[in-house]
Amino acid sequence: MEDADRVVAQADAAFKESVERLKAFLRFPSIGTDPAYHEDTRRCAEWLVQELRGIGFDASLRETPGMPVVVAHGGEGDGARLLYYGHYDVQPADPLDLWESPPFEPVVKEGKNGPQVVARGAVDDKGQVMTIVEAMRAWKAAHGRIPVPVTLFIEGEEEGHSVNLEPFLRANADELKAAVCVISDTGMLAPDRPAVTTTLRGLAYVEATLTGPAHDLHSGMYGGAVPNPIDELCRIVAALHDDEGRVTLEGFYDGVAATPKEQIEAWRKAGLDEAAFLASAGLEEGSGEAGYSTLERLWTRPTLDCNGVWGGYTGEGSKTVIPSKASVKLSCRLMPGQDPEAVFASIEAHFRRRCPANCKVTVRDFGLGGGIGIDASGPYVEAARRAAEAVFPHPLTLVGCGASIPVVAVIKRVLDMDSLLLGFGLDDDRIHSPNEKFDLVCYERGIKTHVRFLAEAAGLK
Repeated sequence: MEDADRVVAQADAAFKESVERLKAFLRFPSIGTDPAYHEDTRRCAEWLVQELRGIGFDASLRETPGMPVVVAHGGEGDGARLLYYGHYDVQPADPLDLWESPPFEPVVKEGKNGPQVVARGAVDDKGQVMTIVEAMRAWKAAHGRIPVPVTLFIEGEEEGHSVNLEPFLRANADELKAAVCVISDTGMLAPDRPAVTTTLRGLAYVEATLTGPAHDLHSGMYGGAVPNPIDELCRIVAALHDDEGRVTLEGFYDGVAATPKEQIEAWRKAGLDEAAFLASAGLEEGSGEAGYSTLERLWTRPTLDCNGVWGGYTGEGSKTVIPSKASVKLSCRLMPGQDPEAVFASIEAHFRRRCPANCKVTVRDFGLGGGIGIDASGPYVEAARRAAEAVFPHPLTLVGCGASIPVVAVIKRVLDMDSLLLGFGLDDDRIHSPNEKFDLVCYERGIKTHVRFLAEAAGLK
């Protein structure tokens, strides 16, 4: 078995160039959900294919009805094949006026943890994809080979709910089959505290529209005599939670298991800085379901949030109208064991039951997915632990994640494959927000962890 220390030294020596390649990747405005950026998104995928070919991969661009998928095969040895998943598409950069530098002109500036690269996609997910690519590059440069067979599968529609992912996986299942899927699209507790994520919350995303009058009305001529859809919608939305922060939907908590006290205590000892977490959002105090800590609310409890409300006149000045309709977008983050279809049905029932007789309501599903629990005792989790603990100064922690990564469930369902969620982001990375960043210490340690993980995986059959 080749010496992984030599590969780590190679990664160190080439780190400046690794940062420059990341910046090149970030310059593509690969907003896959916006047709105006489809050409840029494709060019981004083509760039990634060329980078992978340059380090010896059999890489190609594979078409879908939407954005193409990058598939690359490489590596050798007796170890079981690894599948690496990531995405090269990014969120829109709006609102542009809140960026301190142009979102697709990456800059390196000083942050609280040292230098950081700032750009859209810096951590979600281009920076984390590049920790994988640069680890592969370091192995090739140090030893001329990657010590285990690997396949990279990098899609361009993750930020648009991966609408073409499942058909692609089904059509190419034999080619993509592997022992485990390694995903770097999650986070750590701190720059010096590595983590593997073992639970992900699912998602039920819903839009509800309440319609009253046939058209907008003068509030002086009609006010008080006809239903106001905004008033009625606000009343219905307000009834989704009680005074203790619990969701009032019938059956909402069905299937939610209690988290063992020893697990919560282990998380507490791992050193989550709750004050720093809240400060990253500009807050001093948290809120949510009564009786639970911030960490428990994030990792062990389901939620329901209003993501947007609109209706009537919202421009400058005044326009005294009673609107014809009002709408709301809602997202539920679901724990493993909850049924997303049942949650959607309960939301729909809540709106229909409370809709006034002189109004009508429509409820639309914009995406349903269940929560995921991952076996923390498997050999690849232990391989990741050994790899990370050879790089970081503190032990690896098994953590939960409040977000959703639908591909994990799809890969399990279609390929019958477990995933290893080994990520290097931080809570204050401003994912999906202006001034998204990736600390270079996290980028560096991510590369080195993947270097050592490849060595560990080569010993597994």
